[in-house]
Amino acid sequence: MLAALTQVPVTVKPVRRLPQLVAGLWLYGASMALQIRAALGLNPWDVLHDGLTKRSGLSFGTITVIVGALVLLCWIPLRQRPGVGTVANVFVIGIAVDTTLALVPAPDALLPRIALLIGGIVLNGLAAATYIGARLGPGPRDGLTTGFCARTGTSLRLVKTVVELSVLVIGFLLGGTLGVGTVVYALAIGPLTQAFLPPVTWVGSRPAS
Repeated sequence: MLAALTQVPVTVKPVRRLPQLVAGLWLYGASMALQIRAALGLNPWDVLHDGLTKRSGLSFGTITVIVGALVLLCWIPLRQRPGVGTVANVFVIGIAVDTTLALVPAPDALLPRIALLIGGIVLNGLAAATYIGARLGPGPRDGLTTGFCARTGTSLRLVKTVVELSVLVIGFLLGGTLGVGTVVYALAIGPLTQAFLPPVTWVGSRPAS
């Protein structure tokens, strides 16, 4: 849905849209934590976060915030405009990750780990659709991709593929967790987000149908 890619000022229906933004970001961070606890492989950006966490000794949530802030600086030469959702993305997700990691133990048995992986990926798709659908600004990583597309005229698919593969390789070299979950996430997250997006996208005075 193209409408979900355009920002709408925060002054428009803030009571309706701000809670959706925060809920989506919090669930996104929680879904990341579930995938971490599954220990079956992370999505490309989280492979990078995991590798940096292992190298630095900082918490996963703290690394997520730092990387988000650094990626946001890359928006400057791309002339991207951050929104309320962009700034909130940097902080809320990191806090949600650390909070969920503190509450959810890491299981040893394979079946609970598979359940955490599947639940985390499905929740991630719902959460992404929820915060994107609030139309209050893309996350730093999403904005990096769309910014490159806008400035270079390159297709979204190509830019996203290059960015995702780049952070995946760097994360892997840093010791990030790569596994079957990484492949499952890569194959499932697009269709899941697209499926969840229509009912939660704010269009005018109502969600899209």
